[in-house]
Amino acid sequence: MKIAVLGTGNVGDTIGSKLVELGHSVMMGSRTSSNEKGKAFVAKHSDKASLGSFADAAAFGEIIFNCTAGSGSLEALKLAGENNLKGKIIIDIANPLDFSKGMPPTLSIVNGNSLAEEIQKTFPAANVVKALNTMWCGLMVNPAMINGGDHSTFISGNDADAKEKVKGILKSFGWADKNILDLGDITTARGTEMYLPLWLRIYGATNNGGFNIKIVS
Repeated sequence: MKIAVLGTGNVGDTIGSKLVELGHSVMMGSRTSSNEKGKAFVAKHSDKASLGSFADAAAFGEIIFNCTAGSGSLEALKLAGENNLKGKIIIDIANPLDFSKGMPPTLSIVNGNSLAEEIQKTFPAANVVKALNTMWCGLMVNPAMINGGDHSTFISGNDADAKEKVKGILKSFGWADKNILDLGDITTARGTEMYLPLWLRIYGATNNGGFNIKIVS
């Protein structure tokens, strides 16, 4: 499958590298096609990876991962181009973290709204699915790293078929079907985004990002 990964940071590199490992063709998108981190990503993966602008990548991808910083996600997706996003699944991994007052960050969108909802409202012809935003990127693509892979991840979105396709990708990353919890429509992304302040404080208390939550009943 042709997949676009928007964002050249650690999350984009981790997601893109896993997708290449699984046999997908990946184009990493950035503001410019000369981005140094993007060029390093391509150098690692030779003919399975390429680099372009946000618009280039969005046009290339059948599915699009939003791995940009949440504060810049809407701008990045606007640069990607509404026509290039039309009819496609946007897997939104970003969180609306606000670092303007230092560490730990707060949320710039909270309570009655979410970044995922803003993306869906801005691009109504796309199918936004919130996923994988509640953990460190290493665990996103390697859940077996802790507790034998037996822990929880969540998805939110309005389109049932889009969510099933995203579940398929998550399962290819190693997530067990029983551990992928569909929370409901895109408004439920408010909950997973608002988990971030707790995640950050757990990280600060343990100095370790390799943890996750498991739903038990």
